[in-house]
Amino acid sequence: MNRHAKSLLVLALVAVVSMAFRVSWNAQRDVAKAVGADAAAALLYPFVIDGLMALALVATLVLTGRDKTFALWVLAGYAVASLVLNYVHGLVPDLHGTGRVRLADWAPANWALVLLATSLPVGSIFFGSDLVAKILHHQPAPITDQEESEQPTVNRLGSGLRELAPVAPATAPELPAGLPHPVPAIAPVESAVVPAVATAEHAPRRATGRVPQSARTPRPTRTPDELLTAAREATANWSDTELTAEGIRKAVRTSSANGRILRDALKAERILVDAP
Repeated sequence: MNRHAKSLLVLALVAVVSMAFRVSWNAQRDVAKAVGADAAAALLYPFVIDGLMALALVATLVLTGRDKTFALWVLAGYAVASLVLNYVHGLVPDLHGTGRVRLADWAPANWALVLLATSLPVGSIFFGSDLVAKILHHQPAPITDQEESEQPTVNRLGSGLRELAPVAPATAPELPAGLPHPVPAIAPVESAVVPAVATAEHAPRRATGRVPQSARTPRPTRTPDELLTAAREATANWSDTELTAEGIRKAVRTSSANGRILRDALKAERILVDAP
């Protein structure tokens, strides 16, 4: 439906509601006079009932959960009360004049109708204030993604990424006495880390359906080698105690999964370098 059609529909609804209010206003004004209201109070009496119904209808569109159910009950209750007053107005011809009259010949019924008519303004004050307070304090439930730190070690993207186990230090071959021992190469560590980092960096993310892709801010993509190099430079002066996944994640600005992978890789490198 286009905008013009929607505008016409809203205008038609406003016209129908206005005419219905005018018809109901006549009956409620006469009932107010019958229970002792003066001319000014009788003139405002229909706004007390039908006005609260309009407020309750707006509240049902805004509120959720129990607050919405409460607004529906208020709307239904005042709609029934308005219907009863209009019904009584049609049954009692004396209400069409002026002054106080009995709403029913049977005394208990008259007492009940008078109690209903006189309690509606008080109820409008109570229920109207409560509905306005609920609307003003209503806040939509925030939509937040689950923290990455709470995710399991297994890659949640479905790529099968697993946390690397610490690489055991290579045993240096026996050499004759007096010859210097060569420093073990760390190439095996690189070959073990790079595929895992590549998997975590380039795996497609699961669509959440919450934010359009066009609205997201593009992030620069770093290769696994760049991540590992950045982690080495950032942690060059760190002690083994400071070498944590969270610290690496913050230092190189990457995900928690990559932080754990880089932590294990750097620890493995230090073990190989420190090995005798």
